[in-house]
Amino acid sequence: MTEISLLRPEGLVQSPAFTHVAIVPPGATTIYIGGQNAVDSAGKLIGGDDIAAQTARVMENLRTALAAAGATVHNLVSVTILLAEGADLNAAYPVAAAGLEGATPLVTAARVASLAVPGALLEVGAVAAVLA
Repeated sequence: MTEISLLRPEGLVQSPAFTHVAIVPPGATTIYIGGQNAVDSAGKLIGGDDIAAQTARVMENLRTALAAAGATVHNLVSVTILLAEGADLNAAYPVAAAGLEGATPLVTAARVASLAVPGALLEVGAVAAVLA
């Protein structure tokens, strides 16, 4: 195996937004991205209570973190999304999808009571892999 395979097995829900299985070949470099919130480099929350604006900043921060490791969103294998209780997933989804630029990594999402950054409506962590 010489490439990362993202699979949508028959018998599981078929979605254009995500895959179910990722196979990373030996020799790939694995990159772990800790939870990204909608904060700027000074730690100031961006977007107020606007989930779309916060999502745009989270995706920007995710791309910045990936770039620091020599990766892009197309190297994503898995993404974990935490949404604060009451956050509107339907308003966040189109912005997140645009930020993924057509990439369809595995996705896990959960609603939580709140996040560590006061006022944050979502947090995204990720795993990526780059072939040697």
